[in-house]
Amino acid sequence: MGKVIEKVKLTSLFEPKKSVEVEAVIDTGATMVVLPKDIVDALGLRKVREVKVRYANNKVETKPIYGVVTIELKGRSANLDVLVEEKGSQPLIGQVLLELLDLIVEPKTRKLIPNPASPEMPMMEILMETAYNSGYAVRSRLLPPS
Repeated sequence: MGKVIEKVKLTSLFEPKKSVEVEAVIDTGATMVVLPKDIVDALGLRKVREVKVRYANNKVETKPIYGVVTIELKGRSANLDVLVEEKGSQPLIGQVLLELLDLIVEPKTRKLIPNPASPEMPMMEILMETAYNSGYAVRSRLLPPS
């Protein structure tokens, strides 16, 4: 598909005066938001835990998770914890944020766009079972409160 890069605004949830704009790679094959340590330090984010990560080459490492950052992208925003990589590494946006913001990559243009099914605001999809052990499931779409 090629590389998709977007400008992203990052703001510390606990120190809103600390904010930066960066260019991030949009990676639909990645899960989390990944930021370099220097940006995390500039935002004053706090370490909350560690996780094991598996890279594309199957290498496994323990990495820190820092939070909380407000991430603004395409006029939509969400608060998330981020995985931290080495200073100077490329900021990366993974699928979790794209799902929260209901954004998709348009394959022909390689542009990040709001989901055409919900262009005004993000829509969440929730899969829930209607009755215990009934064998039936219902897919419902919930809109945020207005």
